[in-house]
Formats: sequence, C-alpha cells, structure tokens
Amino acid sequence: MVPPRPSGWEADDLDHLTQAPRHTELIDGALIFVMSPQRSRHRRLVENLTFALRAKVPVGFEVEREMTVRLDRKSRPEADVLVTTAPYAPDRTWYAPDEVAVVVEVVSEESADRDRSLKPFKYAQAGIPHHWRVEDEAGAPAVHVYELDSMTGRYVATGIHRNRLKLTVPFPIDVDLSGLVP
Repeated sequence: MVPPRPSGWEADDLDHLTQAPRHTELIDGALIFVMSPQRSRHRRLVENLTFALRAKVPVGFEVEREMTVRLDRKSRPEADVLVTTAPYAPDRTWYAPDEVAVVVEVVSEESADRDRSLKPFKYAQAGIPHHWRVEDEAGAPAVHVYELDSMTGRYVATGIHRNRLKLTVPFPIDVDLSGLVP
C-alpha cells in the first residue's frame, strides 16, 4: 500500500483504506496491521468488559469497543474499549481525545509493547484523563488504573484491581472482574 501523499499517511486516510485489515491503526504516520488472529480469550475479555461497563457507567457516558481515537493528524490508535462522553452515533469511526473519559487496553502477546508503553504515552500526550490497562495474571484479569497528572502531562498509577474494579473517578463504578473470563 502506497501513502496517498509524499508526507505519508494521515488519520483521515483510515476511513478510506478498504484493502487494509480490520484492526488497522495509525501511529505517527505509520500503519500498524494486526495480522495475527485475535485469541478467543482476548476477544471474550474485551467483549465481557464492554458489556459490564455498559451496564455500570452512569447516564452521560457511552462504552465502545475496538474504536480508534484521533489523537492528532498522524495518529489514530484503536482502543480495545473506551468510555466516551459523546452521544452514540451509528456511523462514527473515531473519537477525539476530549470526548474520551477512559481508554482501555487489554494486553495481548501480539500488542504488549504498544499497550504498555507507546499507546499510554500517546494517550497522555493527547490529554485523555484516564487509562486502564488489563493484564492477565494467572488466567484472571488485573486492571491497572492510571490518571493523568495535569502538572506533568503523564499518567500516574492509582491502583491495581483484582477480582473487583471499584472506583469513584471518573465516575462511580463497581465491576466484578471474576466473571469476565470464562
């Protein structure tokens, strides 16, 4: 695939790449193709977490899975799950950072480095206030919760949640994590 301009790929190009694989991301102008098949465990965890959050988030928030966030002109990563303040729009393909309250990455073997370092760095730069990273700990999910420090512009860890995700920010939520993985 050849970029449409000498300066490379841009965020809006993703909506017109019909020949690209389904989970294509753009990071700093580079297309990232997730070529390996998604494992059933990862897929179910993302799906079950999406449904659990939809049932628990307060009015005024929507939960989406596998949607991109247009961080800037050259970056549009795909989050596993995100919580947005934007109203549901069926034809939407991306969200702006100021519409995202929480971005969630479920770490898989194929995306571990991006999920643990590159994406959190980019999300923090864009000003997304909350980031949750879900790790597999002996077959059970552990949710690492981060909040953006406005003074440093970086995420700071606020807790690791096993069995139960109980938070007061960015909204009150209580999710039983033990039932998310079959």
